[in-house]
Amino acid sequence: MSAERVTIYEVGPRDGLQNEKTVVPTAVKAEFVTRLLAAGLPVVEATSFVHPRWVPQLADAADLMGLLGDQLGESARDLPVLVPNERGLDRALELGLKHIAVFGSATETFARKNLNRGLEDQFAMFEPTVRRARDAGLDVRAYVSMCFGDPWEGSVPVDQVVSVGKRLFDLGASQLSLGDTIGVGTAGHVKELVAAFVAAGMSVDQLAMHFHDTYGQALANAFSALQEGITTFDASAGGLGGCPYAKSATGNLATEDLVWMLHGLGIETGVDLNAVVATSVWMAEHLGRPSPSAVVRALAHSQE
Repeated sequence: MSAERVTIYEVGPRDGLQNEKTVVPTAVKAEFVTRLLAAGLPVVEATSFVHPRWVPQLADAADLMGLLGDQLGESARDLPVLVPNERGLDRALELGLKHIAVFGSATETFARKNLNRGLEDQFAMFEPTVRRARDAGLDVRAYVSMCFGDPWEGSVPVDQVVSVGKRLFDLGASQLSLGDTIGVGTAGHVKELVAAFVAAGMSVDQLAMHFHDTYGQALANAFSALQEGITTFDASAGGLGGCPYAKSATGNLATEDLVWMLHGLGIETGVDLNAVVATSVWMAEHLGRPSPSAVVRALAHSQE
């Protein structure tokens, strides 16, 4: 295993909570973010400036960032947020934030359901958003969803994923996160997709992987990506999450499960595993259900 250190990009407060039936109070979300940061997670995506009609769970985005500003001071501006379009960017700029992400689709059907745009039209929407963000000195991350399969279209051709992903990245992103939105990916598919992006001229340092655990393959897929040289992985504390526009999307790869595997391989993450577990147990109590993470269940039980 060549990697000595892996960066975990924590998406629990945004991707984790956006699909919860329970609307979490703003103060609880703020504590969730601050506890994850205190546990040593180097990047914590705080929220999304999406229209409240589409994702009501994140309707308090501006209030949350204000509260985090009160609690964390200037460092709150370093927390990344998702922006769906230029209106979302305007809100991020007003708050002086430094890192945004845009969210594209590798398939036509999901682009229309999630973005209200066609596969080709999405680039025209993202281009001015990314350009304005870069002109303002912001860092931009690009997510591309449905990279391994789509609930309406089935399997997604690798060359289509590479084409969409590279076009999104080339708009001006610093990193491209490849999403297995419905969790159908396999270790072999991961290897093939990473190789295809590298063959198209992208570096493994420019790629991140975002796995869902629908078929129980998220950890195996992360191990496969690690073998291909990927060193940034998206994960969600306690395995929270899903996708509001894809009912077959279950929870994200749990941060704790990923950390347990990486530490077992001798790979550094800077993350205090017990602190993340305690945070996930605490959040599970607020949500009124246990965490789906196997490591959370095991360690929480052993600590009782």
